[in-house]
Amino acid sequence: MSDSQPGGAAPVALSSAAPAAPVAVAPSAVWAPRTERVRLRQVADDGTEVRDHEMNAWPEHPGWWRSDAVLADGERYGFVLGDGDELRPDPRSRRQPDGVHAASAVFDESSFAWTDAGWTGRPLAGGLIYELHIGTFTPEGTLDAAVERLGHLVELGVTHVELLPMNAFNGQWNWGYDGVLWYAVHEGYGGPAAYQRFVDAAHAHGLAVIQDVVYNHLGPSGNYLPEFGPYLREGSRNTWGDSIDLDQVDVREYIIENALMWLRDRHVDGLRLDAVHALHDESRVHILKELAERVDALAAHLGRPLTLIAESDLNDPTLIMPREAGGYGLTAQWSDDWHHAVHVALTGETSGYYADFAAPDAIAKVTDGGFFHDGTFSSFRDRVHGSPIPHEVPAWRLVTFAQDHDQIGNRAAGDRLSAILSPERLAVAAVLTLTAPGTPMLFMGEEWGASTPWQFFTSHPEPELGRATAEGRVAEFARMGWDPAQVPDPQDPETFTRSKLDWAELSQRRHARLHELYRQLAALRHARTELTDPGLRKPSVELVVASEDPAQRAWRIDRGGVSILVNLTVEDVEYDLGGKVLLATRKVDSSAGRTTLSPETAAVIER
Repeated sequence: MSDSQPGGAAPVALSSAAPAAPVAVAPSAVWAPRTERVRLRQVADDGTEVRDHEMNAWPEHPGWWRSDAVLADGERYGFVLGDGDELRPDPRSRRQPDGVHAASAVFDESSFAWTDAGWTGRPLAGGLIYELHIGTFTPEGTLDAAVERLGHLVELGVTHVELLPMNAFNGQWNWGYDGVLWYAVHEGYGGPAAYQRFVDAAHAHGLAVIQDVVYNHLGPSGNYLPEFGPYLREGSRNTWGDSIDLDQVDVREYIIENALMWLRDRHVDGLRLDAVHALHDESRVHILKELAERVDALAAHLGRPLTLIAESDLNDPTLIMPREAGGYGLTAQWSDDWHHAVHVALTGETSGYYADFAAPDAIAKVTDGGFFHDGTFSSFRDRVHGSPIPHEVPAWRLVTFAQDHDQIGNRAAGDRLSAILSPERLAVAAVLTLTAPGTPMLFMGEEWGASTPWQFFTSHPEPELGRATAEGRVAEFARMGWDPAQVPDPQDPETFTRSKLDWAELSQRRHARLHELYRQLAALRHARTELTDPGLRKPSVELVVASEDPAQRAWRIDRGGVSILVNLTVEDVEYDLGGKVLLATRKVDSSAGRTTLSPETAAVIER
């Protein structure tokens, strides 16, 4: 760590040591302005022996403490604050072998023998994202087990694999959004060494890796950061807990350096930024803009594209507009509006936030403009919501999906579309998803219509926290009219086990047929320029059959030289269009300038 930039380096930085010698650690530092004394404590693996090193205040950098102690790779350590004797893990710990309440372990990121020197990355434009949760993607629930399934993703046509949060959290399993040590990889998944193996293997398969990160709140168990410094903004809360204090320079640097760590040290290709609307930032330059600038600089240095994707509830195009035009310059953002419009069309569900999307122009509006609420009244929010996306912003900067972890897992029973749609409508969902103007994203198992649910699961070791989580879940859905008996207990291990994919389903005929459709659609998307052209912004959408029932409609969507025809009605629909059938979910009659689709059918026609 240099004297000039204490906030930009890890507090336990690795020195260059001879290959034959044990990896040593250079002088350590930690930001702890809330205490008048800090000790660096070395801990034996069995916890029986400890050795304390008094740390010195760093006069040039108020709030920082440093030590000349040298630690070996793998050695346990932590910090003791004040005159007490309780050990606290390193806020920038790279590894927590015994959980988030125990000592940290030195982890030498540079010791891994990477084989991806020739990896030049993948731009998001023209890509296909696959979102997965390591704990439920395979029966084993580990990073190494997930490596064995990368070939499946390549064969499917995926270009980017997106991992739900991997940071250290308390307990054995959860979705990952309750992390408290953002620099460490959850040990139950294999820890940081397994993470390196996964990324290296993904690159060997030609797959880019996007890591979901959470900077808007900290989990409820194992968060010791406030004991070190003002990480949280007093008197300010969001949906999940206390807001992070982004007006603190060292807190901002803690976040930005974490982002750079994933991209630089762990060779990740992009980050998905969770719920950026919950980032409370009153600084002159918003942290998202600063982050984008720093990541762009790193991309230039590394010589490969790096991607930042925001999840936002604001429908604000500022996130993805160029910085020279007043935007933040992020690569892309999720479009929940596209999901809602397609979900209503497929299912007919119109309760809650789905109500507005029963409008006849919903599909046309999200296909053409990206946002449905672009300055229009939102009945769910009871106010005007959103802003239009400037025409010059290309469509691929919106990530679009028919299913994702939130929209499945935040249903009371965690039921996928496969539980509520016919096989024919599932096939239509595939066509809509993979021919959308945005960058399509699939949720694990969607490609074969997985019958396993994906439910909300937790494993809080504290009985009172587990009970509060379960009771809160029941109360939330009771307000929506659900029978409490139908809401799975998130603390029940069976809730987690039920959510694991059943890969044996791929050998069953109906699942294999849908999987083949997804594979063909992905190949068609990659082959047809008009389906992936980053400059193509404005498709033409025609509502062919209007109905009061949003699930009984038909559309024609023109994109360059192809048309996507969709019939979700109960009758045959004839389109004033003829041409070569590039792909269809069921047999299609296209001749003499006319094309007829049977009910619950979609087709892609070359005009």
